Amino acid sequence: MLWSSLKASELTALAAQDAIVVVPLASVENHGPHLATGVDTILVSEIAARAAKRASDHRPVVVAPTVWCGLAEMHMSLGGTISLDVETYYALLRCIIRSIVRQNFTRVLLVNGHGGNTHVLNGFVNDLGAELNAALAVVTYWHLSAEANAAILEDQKNVEHACEAETSMMLALAPDLCDPSEFMNAIGPTNPSHTEVAGSLAVHRWRSFEARTSHGALGNPTRASADKGERLIEAAADAIAKLLRNDAFWAMTY
Repeated sequence: MLWSSLKASELTALAAQDAIVVVPLASVENHGPHLATGVDTILVSEIAARAAKRASDHRPVVVAPTVWCGLAEMHMSLGGTISLDVETYYALLRCIIRSIVRQNFTRVLLVNGHGGNTHVLNGFVNDLGAELNAALAVVTYWHLSAEANAAILEDQKNVEHACEAETSMMLALAPDLCDPSEFMNAIGPTNPSHTEVAGSLAVHRWRSFEARTSHGALGNPTRASADKGERLIEAAADAIAKLLRNDAFWAMTY
């Protein structure tokens, strides 16, 4: 159920039924010479919608409009990028979540689809969760489905950027926004050494994405296929649906 497709009275009724609200978070940014800039928005919107539909057999789930802008400063030098600063991003998300809670929803899941957002979202959830009488959580979809992703992908273990994984998912969802003639020109770093430049989940240092790849892509998009993409999307939707169905996770106790 999409928030923007429902009447106000229907949303009020869903809040009374203890529905969970899913808020997809994305970005508009450079995705190499072969993909459109809206990759993150397209992918996380679809994954959130599939997960919500899957979990609705357990409790109602509403999908809010996707927040298409995020923290993408590291991509600015490569072109095609719109970025917020952290203060503005916090303020935007705070207004969105407060609005949802004021409509009497008490459970909100932020589903993140952009790596640049990851490092600040835990802090945001901690700050706002302490203020509101609501259960607020965040998940980055490819982290939750990492084990399944590793079994699907050939040249990498998980989703990176404009890579085998993201290109595959775009081939499955929006092939008209992919340019196969540029796949060979979009091959980027394919070995773990590039994490020494920009860090990892364990270690983080800010640098422009251009320090990792001259054209904005990582990995090897020539290994992409629509079949892999569909399987990756399904794995992410399944993992998030499982989280949405987890009553212990959503219990209103602190």
